[in-house]
Amino acid sequence: MFALPSLFISHGAPTTALVDSPAHRFLLGLSQAVPQKPRAILAVSAHWETAEPRLGAAQKPQTIHDFYGFPAPLYQLQYPAPGDPALAAEIAALLQAAGFQAATDAGQGLDHGAWTPLLLGFPAADIPVLQLSVQSARDPAHHYALGQALRPLRQQGVLVMASGSLTHNLRELDRRGAAAPVQPWASGFADWVYEALTQRRDQDMLDYRRLAPEAQRNHPTDEHFLPLFVALGAASPDQPAERLHSSMEFGALSMDSYRFA
Repeated sequence: MFALPSLFISHGAPTTALVDSPAHRFLLGLSQAVPQKPRAILAVSAHWETAEPRLGAAQKPQTIHDFYGFPAPLYQLQYPAPGDPALAAEIAALLQAAGFQAATDAGQGLDHGAWTPLLLGFPAADIPVLQLSVQSARDPAHHYALGQALRPLRQQGVLVMASGSLTHNLRELDRRGAAAPVQPWASGFADWVYEALTQRRDQDMLDYRRLAPEAQRNHPTDEHFLPLFVALGAASPDQPAERLHSSMEFGALSMDSYRFA
């Protein structure tokens, strides 16, 4: 079977699912970034944080509306994709063999980090979806190793789709939205990541807190950046990343997304 890529998607605010924007339009064509229909999708979402890796193993994952104060139509959205408990158990075993304390969770549904890009990019909801948690108390190297352990799934028709945000400082967003001027500290960080990923400077990426410009300002906490390291770890060594989309919202929320061969 042809190896699927791994993806990193900046999912943005929940309103990305409904409101027209460059990122919304990009996500509408997300399936075109995948050369064939996946057997299943493993969504690594920044919005499910656990101490150790957990795999969603629900037969019918619920759509979780894990946000507050947004327009009522958002709470009506559903993504009724099936789960795959057997595959979840297989992936948990794969991670255990690599030394991770992985387990399954039959009660976990799909949070908006997972269903926002899937609702737009795979609207038929006919591909089994399961989530993998991030460990926000662990470092990028942990998540890179997690991705390396998941790499064989790409040969088995499983799409590894990591969903977070290239920048994520909500306190400094400009509420003028699309009209907000782009902040140099955010665009400079996005440019550095682009150079590092397309040149496959993986060690620089793992040390981004020290090397990237304004790293702390762009990511006061790590959880929205950690999914990127899972996608990077799952990539074939030395193959340059491809930036699929680049845009900025609210002046400082980079919506950049990448594909890894």
